[in-house]
Amino acid sequence: MSRSDSYDLVVLGGGAAAFGALTEASERDRSVAVVNAGLPLGGTCVNVGCVPSKHLLEVGKTAFEPSHNPFDAVRHGESTTDWATAIDDMDALVETLREENYVDVAEHFGVDVYEGYGAFVDEQTVEVTSGPDEGARIAGEAVLVATGSSPRAPPVEGLDDVDYETSESILQRRERPDDVVVLGGGYVGVEWAQILHHLGAEVTVLQRSDRVLSDMPHRVGRTLGASLRAGGIDVVTGVDARRVEETPDGVVVEAAVDGERREFAGTDLFLAAGVRPNTAGIGLADVGVETDETGAVVVETYHTGVADVYAAGDVIGDPMLETVAAKEGNYAVRNAFGDGGHEIEYDAVPSVVFTSPEVASVGRTESEYAREHGTCSCRTVELDSLPRARAAGKTRGFLQVVKHHETDEIVGVHAVSPRAGDVIPAAALAVKYGLTVDDVIDTVHPFPTYGEAFKRACQAFRRDTSTMSCCVE
Repeated sequence: MSRSDSYDLVVLGGGAAAFGALTEASERDRSVAVVNAGLPLGGTCVNVGCVPSKHLLEVGKTAFEPSHNPFDAVRHGESTTDWATAIDDMDALVETLREENYVDVAEHFGVDVYEGYGAFVDEQTVEVTSGPDEGARIAGEAVLVATGSSPRAPPVEGLDDVDYETSESILQRRERPDDVVVLGGGYVGVEWAQILHHLGAEVTVLQRSDRVLSDMPHRVGRTLGASLRAGGIDVVTGVDARRVEETPDGVVVEAAVDGERREFAGTDLFLAAGVRPNTAGIGLADVGVETDETGAVVVETYHTGVADVYAAGDVIGDPMLETVAAKEGNYAVRNAFGDGGHEIEYDAVPSVVFTSPEVASVGRTESEYAREHGTCSCRTVELDSLPRARAAGKTRGFLQVVKHHETDEIVGVHAVSPRAGDVIPAAALAVKYGLTVDDVIDTVHPFPTYGEAFKRACQAFRRDTSTMSCCVE
């Protein structure tokens, strides 16, 4: 099939932001070309991020929980796990979802896909600089930069001289590592720590700050850290990693912990020190597109300020979430070809960490609100007061609601709990649309559920919930 050399929209990248954009453009009867390299169509989430990690988390959870359940009535021995089979099953799932949700979608909309890395020739022209379609030049009425991000290595002496794993590279392993040092305690670090541990590895997490998940509320990080330790993962905070050295048995990380020199040894090193936007080598500076000190493209309502060049997804920085990238891509196209000014309400974007227990958060934290207003109105429900949690024997955690001190509008909800990721969408709606705690109280909730914690935290603004029977509305 012949391809054009001119399109309404040219997209650099093939992940969530690209597909959010190409879907919106195609539904507006706009012609679209995608220039993609590195990861297959679908980008990080389906290929090396959300889908494979959540599959492996479930595999690990299924293996770990039978012998670590809270019930005296259930006796179960240690499970046997097969890492290679888990990876094979994961690969099959990834391939199926990639075909169904990305390859087939691009074909359905008649999108031309160019294989190879692309770079700007001028403000409206992109050249494919490598790969099967090297040398092709295509012009776009609008161009969207949606090149995503990649794992980054921290500046630690000796790191360049040792082999290490990332959330991408470890998916290629056919044998499970035995004893892993995880450098970094963000969401990638803690999720992979549990995957590896639940599938049989010894795991040590080294975190620079005083808690894991340091970009979330303090209590969230402390609570999850305690849960990880209780589950058998060694979590060390306040770590300043100084040097990494390869040894005959694996690797050693030399660090300072609270001023004391310590060494952490393992068979493998896993880097989870964050990501960097993929902005190098695509000619942004040549056409005047600015990037910040992190490498992220600078935008205003997803427009770079240069002609008809837009950007969306991880390449424009935080929050680097799959659904955010897709919505940004959608809004970029709406701004380019329709009525402008569309932008995500970022304060109402929820985030979830899929550990056991899960972590979920949306909106203002207690400390953020206190800094802004000099006061804070918040209530917290402990999980051990929740009938559903007690029935399940999973009582480690909490849910906190932060409200406006004058209007009673809900401005933040934060939870560490089983199924917290299923509870947080209702909280996100409350934050986005300015619902008050009374709006939540006046809505009948199912009982017994983990979601009931949201209502009980709201009720705590109005009454002493310790004197309530468990099903009082």
